[in-house]
Amino acid sequence: MRTTVLYVIALAVLSSLSPGALTQPRHHGLTVNTSGTLMKDGKSYRGIGVNYFSAFSRTLADPKDTSYDSGFANLEKAQIPFCRIMAGGFWPKEQRLYLDDRDEFFRRFDRVIQSAQKHHIGLILSCFWNLATVPDLVGEPVSAWGDPASKTHAHMRNYVREIVSRYRESPAVWGWEFGNEYNLPADLPNAAEQRPPIAPSLGTPAVRTASDEIGVATIRTAFSAFAREVRKYDPYRIIETGDSMPRAFAWHNWKEKTWTHDTGEEQAEVLDQTNPDPIDVVSVHFYEETAAQLQAVAQYARQKKKPLFVGEFGSKGDSAGSESAFREILKTILAARVPLAALWVYDHGDQDGSWNVTNDNLRSYQLKAISEANRKLRGH
Repeated sequence: MRTTVLYVIALAVLSSLSPGALTQPRHHGLTVNTSGTLMKDGKSYRGIGVNYFSAFSRTLADPKDTSYDSGFANLEKAQIPFCRIMAGGFWPKEQRLYLDDRDEFFRRFDRVIQSAQKHHIGLILSCFWNLATVPDLVGEPVSAWGDPASKTHAHMRNYVREIVSRYRESPAVWGWEFGNEYNLPADLPNAAEQRPPIAPSLGTPAVRTASDEIGVATIRTAFSAFAREVRKYDPYRIIETGDSMPRAFAWHNWKEKTWTHDTGEEQAEVLDQTNPDPIDVVSVHFYEETAAQLQAVAQYARQKKKPLFVGEFGSKGDSAGSESAFREILKTILAARVPLAALWVYDHGDQDGSWNVTNDNLRSYQLKAISEANRKLRGH
């Protein structure tokens, strides 16, 4: 009799659950639903965070440097919900530990992830921030990003498998990014003058050639391969490119190698090329571009059912003019109903006096403004 009663109770509980409740696991991080809405914890999400560029790279360079922990604690106190961070070293020499002592590399990375989780900070992990780092590490030209059979792609696949598999169960990880602004050097008419920098002491080759130049086809191949690889191990978190706003002449650079300005339709075609499925979030950076440009790319993203991530925004300097510019940029982002945005840049001493924002320097008002914007977005 008791067994029968328990069975009836169990059936009643099961019938009260929404369809799919038993098969839909609680996902960590950010996801995109079928209508193209950015989601977190089963609800639509809008939020503004910061770029904490060196949170990991500083301890990668020096294991005694655990300042990321106080940084995350201060961001938690300031009610900043997430950071975009470089998930490796910038130069080949700085990333070398991954090849030479993988256990130590991940010991340091684990501590960063654990600290973010402790302080309730989400992370967008930018896996291959610097365009040339992986090709330089494996001894190939930068154009190897366009060759799926290259050592560059093999390294990418290994790295993705390891970090995604390792951190996919962490609630601190909100999403995956390929790298930083790979679209900007693509197909430039003066590409020979814009090749990646040379710094042999930091692990680069001593000479760059035309094979270190890239185009739209190159980055499309790389982005597609990266996104497919991430999806093997993480079926739901957001994937985005880390690209900047397309140059005003990106289509004409690509098709004609000229500086002719693009039409709106041509810009959309470039965005189509550089945001291939299964990438499910459109990335741009927003500094001196106009409100109309941001509105146009926001509309594009809505039409494609891919949320927009303004992965960098900000204004330079400590003057009243820079504060006014910052507040106008933030106002524009909010007016465009951008789901996700991140300020450039938090706790980055190399950019003191220009872009660096801390909790107590002259630019700290930016953290307060972001915190207030987030309260409004939450409806508080």
